[in-house]
Amino acid sequence: MSARYKDATVDLPKVFVSGKVGIVTVTFNSEAVLPEFFESLAAQSYNNFVLIAVDNASKDGTLSMLKENSSERRIVIANSTNRGVAEANNQGIRAAIELGCEYVMLLNNDVVVDRDMLARLVDGLSEHQCSMTSPMMYFHNPPDQIWAAGGGFRSRSGFRVYHRHAWEKDSPQSAREKRIDYTPTCCVLIQREVFVVIGLMDQRYFVYSDDVDFMFRARQAGLVMFFIPDAKLWHKVNGLTGGAKSDFSYFYNARGRALFLYKHLNRASAFFWATLHTGFDLLRAAFRTEFRHPCSVKRRGMREGRQTALKPLEEDGA
Repeated sequence: MSARYKDATVDLPKVFVSGKVGIVTVTFNSEAVLPEFFESLAAQSYNNFVLIAVDNASKDGTLSMLKENSSERRIVIANSTNRGVAEANNQGIRAAIELGCEYVMLLNNDVVVDRDMLARLVDGLSEHQCSMTSPMMYFHNPPDQIWAAGGGFRSRSGFRVYHRHAWEKDSPQSAREKRIDYTPTCCVLIQREVFVVIGLMDQRYFVYSDDVDFMFRARQAGLVMFFIPDAKLWHKVNGLTGGAKSDFSYFYNARGRALFLYKHLNRASAFFWATLHTGFDLLRAAFRTEFRHPCSVKRRGMREGRQTALKPLEEDGA
């Protein structure tokens, strides 16, 4: 059995097993983080899974590392160009569904996962009768500080997202299982029926805010997600994107924010929040010379995001 995804091809084994998890990870120049990632996946106590790695035209040794041990447990989809995170995730999601996987996990590869993480998340779906589960995410360094214990939306700030208990250490409050509205798709386990209800990722985002959009659509559809603190991972934050203060991050964060606003809010509200964000950046630039360059990059991103949102939706849009 084989499938085509625009400029990529992949051979899919004929495996259809109930309870199987399709773990989808998107790689781009990920050679440095893959050994620890593979090692922690291999140690999982829940081993009924297949890893679907979608490579976005890496220039280092990533693709060779992925193909070195490809098998029925590791499927590799090799794109000839960088299709972006959202579209690559969609390729992996479709492959997981074609393989008969009951669950799909979106998982970064710049992470190290606890051996019981997958088992805890699968159990959480049945225990809470919910559509999605998300683990406790710590920083890789320092490893005892929380990056995200789930999250949510702030409706009074244009539905910006926040991470619960960020930069805190474990506490009774952070250790409670809790219904949440948002989690970064650094790691989330999803019942495959969710994609029937709300569709796939909106690949117009390319990178950043695609998870915000997906979780917002799930929230609007009334789907239930739970945070499972006993499921744990450690995230090498910004390890593969050049850092939070790179031009790449400035541009695509701003672009994704504008795209989200103009897609989900009425035009007047979207204009208000976009103008407010831009005005805040201009104010910072007026007092900080070193911020003038990122300010111009962010304004360009906001402009492109708005233009993208107002274009007619393509076939694969969500």
